[in-house]
Amino acid sequence: MASVHESLYFNPMMTNGVVHANVFGIKDWVTPYKISVLVLLSEMTKNTQITVVEKRRLKKQILPLLQGPDISLSKLLKIVGDCCPNFASSVQIRIKLMAEGELKDMEQFFDELSDSFQGTEPDVHKTSVVGLFLRHMILAYNKLSFSQVYKLYTSLQNYFQCDKTKTTTKTENEEADMELTNTEEENEEEQELSEEREMEKEDLDFPIGEEELACSGPLSQKQAEYFLSHQASLLKNDESKALSPVLLQKELNNLLKFNPDFSEAHYLSYLNSLRVQDVFSSTHSLLHYFDRLILTGAESKSNGDEGYGRSLRYAALNLAAVHCRFGHYHQAELALQEAIRIAQESSDHVCLQHCLSWLYILKSRKGEDSSVLLEHSVKKAVHFGLPYLASLGIQFLVQQRAFAGKTADKLMDALKDSDLLHWKHSLSELIDISTAQKTAVWRLYGQSTMALQQAQMLLSMDSLDSVNVSVQQNNTESFAVVLCHLAELHAEQGFFSASSEILKHLRERFPPHSQHAKVMKCYILLFVSMNILFVTF
Repeated sequence: MASVHESLYFNPMMTNGVVHANVFGIKDWVTPYKISVLVLLSEMTKNTQITVVEKRRLKKQILPLLQGPDISLSKLLKIVGDCCPNFASSVQIRIKLMAEGELKDMEQFFDELSDSFQGTEPDVHKTSVVGLFLRHMILAYNKLSFSQVYKLYTSLQNYFQCDKTKTTTKTENEEADMELTNTEEENEEEQELSEEREMEKEDLDFPIGEEELACSGPLSQKQAEYFLSHQASLLKNDESKALSPVLLQKELNNLLKFNPDFSEAHYLSYLNSLRVQDVFSSTHSLLHYFDRLILTGAESKSNGDEGYGRSLRYAALNLAAVHCRFGHYHQAELALQEAIRIAQESSDHVCLQHCLSWLYILKSRKGEDSSVLLEHSVKKAVHFGLPYLASLGIQFLVQQRAFAGKTADKLMDALKDSDLLHWKHSLSELIDISTAQKTAVWRLYGQSTMALQQAQMLLSMDSLDSVNVSVQQNNTESFAVVLCHLAELHAEQGFFSASSEILKHLRERFPPHSQHAKVMKCYILLFVSMNILFVTF
C-alpha cells in the first residue's frame, strides 16, 4: 500500500530487516511521508495567500492523507496541486530545504510544531483531528533514540531524492521524445531508440494505485484499520471501486506478513475469496480469522470465558454458510449440527435462531419441504427481537407462497408487514430486498406496470447507510435484479435498444469478478434463449 521503496521505509519496530512482534502495538510512528504531511499542515497555518475556496479543498483532503497509507512525494504534491497550484511549490521547497540541509533542520521543525498549540488562540486545537495527529507525531518523534532519528533523517533524504530522480528522468525522456518527433530522418537506429524510450516512459507513467500500492513495510494500526474498513465498505456498497481480487489479496498478504495475528485482515481475505468463488481460500481465511480471534483474546476480554465458546459456535455457523453457498450440503449440515450443539450448551438463543434460519435454507436447497420450519423461525425471531432474521423469513415465505399460487393481495400484505420492520429499525438493505421482491411478484402475476413502478422506486431511492459521496449506494444484488427486470420489461415491449443499454450498464456496474455478476449472466442467457437479445457482449 505504501509507495515508498523498502530502502526508503523507516519503521522503529524493524531492525536489520526483521520486524519485532506486535508491530501494531504502536499506534503511529514517524515516516518520511508523515513528515511531508506535517510540512503541509505547517504551511497551511502560515500561508496567508491561500484563498478560502482553496483552503476548503485542502481541508477535504486532509483526513484521507492522515488515515491513508504512505504515498510518494510526487503523488502528495499532485493532490495538493490539484487543490491549490501555487501552494504545492512552497510545500516542496520546505521539504527540499529540510532534506538537503542538516539533521538540526528536522529537529528544529519538530520543535516548531509544538508552538502551534501555544497562545490564547492557537493555530491548531489539541482535541481536533489535526491536533491529535500532530501530538501523536511529536510524541513518537520524542521517543526515538539518536540512532533512530538519524535513520529517519536518512530515510527522508532518500524519500526526496528518489522522487527527484524519477521526476528528472521523466522530464528528460519527454524532451527526447519531442526531439525525435521533430526529426525527419527515420532510420532503423532511431526507431529502436524511440521504442526503448517509449518503454521507459510507460514504466514511469504507470498509474499510481495499482503498482505503487504494494506495501514495502508494515502499516501503523490506524493505517491498517482504515484500509481494511474502506475496502470492506467498498465491497459491500460499490464493489467496482474496490481493489481487484488479485491486488487486494496481495495487499492483505503483505499485511499478514508483518502481523499474522491480525484477525480483521483474515476476514477481509475471506470476503475477497468469496468474490472469485474460491472455496479453499475462503474456508482457510475464515478458520484463520476465528483462530486469531480466540488467540488474541478479543472475545474473552469483553465476554469473559463465554467469549471463547461464542467464537467457536459462530465459527461453525459461518463455516456452514460457506459450504452451503458452494453447494457442499453434507459438510454444511455437519458444521450446522456442531454450531447447534455448542449454542445449546451455552443457551445462546440468538445463535440458535441463526442456525434455524440456515437449517431452512439448507433443506430448501436440498429440495425438502420446510414451510413449517420457516414459519417457526419467523415466530422465534420476532419473540427474541431479531427484526433482521424475522424480515428475511417473511421474504422467504412470500417467495415460497408465490410459487405455490397464493393471491397477490395476501403476498403484498405480508410484504407490508415486513416493511414496517424495515423502516422502524432502519434496515436499508432489507428495504431494497423487499422492493425487489415486490417487483418480482408483480412480474410473476403479469402486472408489468406495477413491476415497473416498484423497479423505478428502488432505482431512485437513496440508501439509509452513511457512505462516501463517490460510492454508489445501491450497488447490491437487489439493484442488479431490478435492472435485469427493467431490461426484460423493455425487451417484451419491443424496446430492444433500451434493453441492450441497460445490460451494458449492468456489465459496467458489475464486472465479471464481482459477486453479483452471476445475476446478469442468468438474465443474458434467458434473453438469448428467448431470441430477444440483439447485442453481442
